[in-house]
Amino acid sequence: MRIAILGSRGYPYVYSGYETFVSELAPRLTANGHEITVYCHAQLFKEKPKVVNGIRLVYIPAIEHKILSQFSHSFLSTLHVIFRSFDVILYVNSANGPFGLFTMAFFRKTAINVDGLEWMRPKWKGFGAKYFYFSSWLSTKLFTKVITDSDRMQDIYKREFNSDSVVIAYGATPEFSERPELVSHFGVTPGEYYLIVGRLIPDNNSDIIVKGFEKSSTSRKLVILGDVPYKDEFADRVKSTTDKRIIFPGYVKDKQILKELYANCYAYIHGHEFGGTNPTLLKALAYGNCILALDTVFSREVLLDETHGIFFQKNPESIMTCINKLDSDSELAISYRKKSRSRIESNYTWEKITSQYINLFQSILKGDRH
Repeated sequence: MRIAILGSRGYPYVYSGYETFVSELAPRLTANGHEITVYCHAQLFKEKPKVVNGIRLVYIPAIEHKILSQFSHSFLSTLHVIFRSFDVILYVNSANGPFGLFTMAFFRKTAINVDGLEWMRPKWKGFGAKYFYFSSWLSTKLFTKVITDSDRMQDIYKREFNSDSVVIAYGATPEFSERPELVSHFGVTPGEYYLIVGRLIPDNNSDIIVKGFEKSSTSRKLVILGDVPYKDEFADRVKSTTDKRIIFPGYVKDKQILKELYANCYAYIHGHEFGGTNPTLLKALAYGNCILALDTVFSREVLLDETHGIFFQKNPESIMTCINKLDSDSELAISYRKKSRSRIESNYTWEKITSQYINLFQSILKGDRH
């Protein structure tokens, strides 16, 4: 099959969930004998090879603006792709819903991975929230197939938009620590720190986690990886803590160091609220972490309720209680670490995800709409 992928920043550029998804899926589809083309943001690539790892790359410009960048890139990419002879076009991000008007007008077979509940995220207010809701609704009307990344997200799309969808999660690859001494660059030692990975935005609840950690009696540290690439009042408020146990290294782009920080933490704290199957939560499981997670339907699905994690409520006192309990019971933490990778191996391998996408694309070519 000839498949085009639109809506991410490109390949092999890895920045966030969409780019990680493309970087894992596209090479595996190619290895299975399919011809894959990925549309890339031209301004992000100094060098612009036409083919990388067997994947064809098309570089399309975009308006360099916080809000308009991805929208303008997807619009221009859509104008390009509809005049090419692809068997299936895969979009990521529900914000691309309106472009289904073009693909439908040109009778293109399409699928869209709608990801999370973007219209509910605090950063999108007013028009932004309304746009994401409208765009998500359009996605269900204009695309051949809608992909949701969890059973609970499928339920929401059925209830909210009366739309069927195909559930295909994200994946992860189990790995183990190889150079634990690398974590010392951040002033911590293996097993003596908690870890958060994610942008400093309200829906990741780092502010509440920090307040709960400040109240806890642990002598371990808290390492918070991530930031926002712009001046932001919320991020500044989170980083204003005076608790010496809390460390803000910012973004860590070195994959080896990031792996070691995951694999050697005492426990991983997951505060993401509105996504479906969250890539950082899967990565934490894949690297053998004990998980403390905000109690959401999405986290409960991934962690099989409390089989693979401990849940806290959205308030500092609940977080403090969970940290104090886990901090004083190392055997409990060890028991969760021992079984964390089994969850990935049973349900979230990239090989399984790739196989599901191949089956989906084949069903689209056969003319199955739902």
